[in-house]
Amino acid sequence: MHDGQATTGPDTDPGLGLPALGDEGAVPPQAAVAMLVPGETCWRIERADRFAVFVDAAEYFATLKRAVLRAERRVLFIGWDFDPRIRLDPLAGGRPKDDRLGAVLERAVEQNPQLEIGVLQWDLGMLRALGRGLQPIVLLDRRTSDRLTLAIDTHHPVGGAHHQKIVVIDDCLAFTGGIDVTADRWDTPDHADVNPHRLSPAPGRVEGRPAGPWHDATSMLTGPAARAVAELARMRWESGTGERLEPLSEERACWPEEVEPLLTDVDVAIARTRPEHDGAELVHEIELLWLAGIAAARRSIYVESQYFANRRIAEAIAERLREPDGPEVVVLNPWTADGWLSEKAMGTARALALEIVREADVHDRFRLYSPVTEQREQIYVHAKVAVIDDRLLRLGSSNLNNRSMGLDTECDLAIEAVEGRPGADQVAATILAFRDRLLAEHLGCTPDDVSAAVTDAGSLVQGIERLRRPTGRSVVPFEPPELGPVDRALAESEVLDREKTPNRWRRVERWFARGRRPRNRARS
Repeated sequence: MHDGQATTGPDTDPGLGLPALGDEGAVPPQAAVAMLVPGETCWRIERADRFAVFVDAAEYFATLKRAVLRAERRVLFIGWDFDPRIRLDPLAGGRPKDDRLGAVLERAVEQNPQLEIGVLQWDLGMLRALGRGLQPIVLLDRRTSDRLTLAIDTHHPVGGAHHQKIVVIDDCLAFTGGIDVTADRWDTPDHADVNPHRLSPAPGRVEGRPAGPWHDATSMLTGPAARAVAELARMRWESGTGERLEPLSEERACWPEEVEPLLTDVDVAIARTRPEHDGAELVHEIELLWLAGIAAARRSIYVESQYFANRRIAEAIAERLREPDGPEVVVLNPWTADGWLSEKAMGTARALALEIVREADVHDRFRLYSPVTEQREQIYVHAKVAVIDDRLLRLGSSNLNNRSMGLDTECDLAIEAVEGRPGADQVAATILAFRDRLLAEHLGCTPDDVSAAVTDAGSLVQGIERLRRPTGRSVVPFEPPELGPVDRALAESEVLDREKTPNRWRRVERWFARGRRPRNRARS
């Protein structure tokens, strides 16, 4: 990565001996140990003029509504699931039917004759929508304007999913992360036990049915990095529909001024998973970035994920936990997966992964928590976030399971504070403050409380333990059910979630081992 300069890596399978990481025996010079390596741990690195993160969907959906209505030429939705019945900004009041996603899209094309909107949904996601009482998207498409296209994407391997969650406005404003523009996602950071606006569309109900608390995250960015996300979205649109979209050449100021950026003028990496399919080669940059983050971590790894079900990641974490001075690892998961089949596949795999990790945790540096509401009800964690020390922030669509590493189509973004580069200290402080903001939300305190507790304890794990409460809003340690013979065999066989990628852990670990010298940081 070069400051202020775009870097593009080859569109091939990473980890095949490219010079960036060297061969098995290579040892990198100290100055070269950056986690973001185009062609290896990411696709490309581009500058973002502005970059923001939305924690939970309420602010994201409201901002998305405004951005769509301000769009001038084109809006692309690339999604795993899509529901035009959801409300985008219920806190603003007004008539519910005017606030629904479908109505907003129709109003946008009606008021602007130059605007075209495309919505691309994974085909099996459409089947899920049918179960919620939604009409097939192909029927909805016939009832919309010619400039509002709703299409389904069948271009994936058997069993695979198009799991990206991308929205691009005029090729200049991009949203990407973990939040699907669909039902059961809207919530605010307080995750109240009862919220009259947290409703899921339901047949026969005007306002819908009550939905549970849901924790999620996505990002928004402008500049060359946003145009790179737009390129990825256009590629996906072409693979799914056969229609080639030309990039929009006009540049304009498109950042919503009501949103405060987290960072400005910062390099952002795009990492992908793309399965081997129909002549396309496997791309598993996301997995390599996970391994790089684990290998490079000096003091702490903080993860929010829907699953903890990837054996390779668990074994890499276990190896670091055995080290006398290895990093602490904190993972936030939902208590159970969403749906019986998911729990059978991911819940049993999580139990097996936890056995691997906890056996290696001889220095008591690992925790897996689930967040709870004020009345101690479970909050569903759908966010896909990781913070490595104060050096790397990653956020995207990928989960810690096998399919996100090699079978599904994924898109993650990452920002790295590279030592010695201009602005690195500010980026590092922002990364750490963002982690503390997330933990404060879960622990029912302030980010300053988190910062003080971690600093005073000299430990992320012990800082959390000091703030964790037996009542009210907090996090609770997760204990998996004991695996019976059938569930253990299911988990060990990986029949419901098979590995699809070559194992590069040893190569990545050797590359980053020399870069793990301690720094004079107060805490991380």
